Amino acid sequence: MFKFDLTQKFHNILKLVPQPRKKSGFKVALICTAVALILTLNRYLGDYRFILSLLHNMELYELNAIFSSFMLDHHNAQLHQLLYWAASIILFYFISPILLIVFILKERLTEYGFAIHFSWDSYRPYLHMLIIMVPIIGYFSGTQSFLAGYPFYSVERTEQLYPNFIIWQFFYFLQFIALEFLFRGFLLHGTKGKFGFYAIFVMMIPYCMIHFGKPLAETIGAIVAGIVLGIMSLKTRSIWPGVMLHYGIAIMMDLSVLYRKGMLLQG
Repeated sequence: MFKFDLTQKFHNILKLVPQPRKKSGFKVALICTAVALILTLNRYLGDYRFILSLLHNMELYELNAIFSSFMLDHHNAQLHQLLYWAASIILFYFISPILLIVFILKERLTEYGFAIHFSWDSYRPYLHMLIIMVPIIGYFSGTQSFLAGYPFYSVERTEQLYPNFIIWQFFYFLQFIALEFLFRGFLLHGTKGKFGFYAIFVMMIPYCMIHFGKPLAETIGAIVAGIVLGIMSLKTRSIWPGVMLHYGIAIMMDLSVLYRKGMLLQG
């Protein structure tokens, strides 16, 4: 008979996490402050409308006109807006923490979940979760909020998926690497020396908050996902299985919505 001992599973995970250290306070303060600054800068500078307003207020009218033509007037304006958003996330969520780790903390990136482990045991739980998500995504992809919000790149009915949608998916994948690295790498592994297993819940709060404004089901799901992905990152000491799971769910959501709109298999 199958028996799932949740308490034993919990203790097994705790054994993988280093015990909290008293001398890690400054490092935790630095990392938490850096994450707060990163999220703030990305929230504003990652919004092309804020940049347009800033350039106008600074009376840099020529730069404003150039940026506006690229973001608003160009025939690929939608793609440009999304690529700008993704580039901002890659800059702030990925490159900035790497610079801090290498040049300020002077530590190895592998200590922050950047190691790649080719182990079936590491990836198997993620595959199971992906399979579980298939019917859930299939159901929610038919709701009005998901049909209106996904994919981020809105494909016109007369438009082919190549090249714009494919280009967007490539950068979409890169931003998921950046996202996982900031939360399940930099923040989680950077604070586990102080909080141990409970660093997951430190990470989960800002991760949930960046989903505000998205569909309610997705935002609530971010709480669960933040905890589950945090546990798996601590267990595997790697962000990469989480990247695969996160992007796997995202691409299934996009393709499912396109299918429901009758745009996936069009000739």
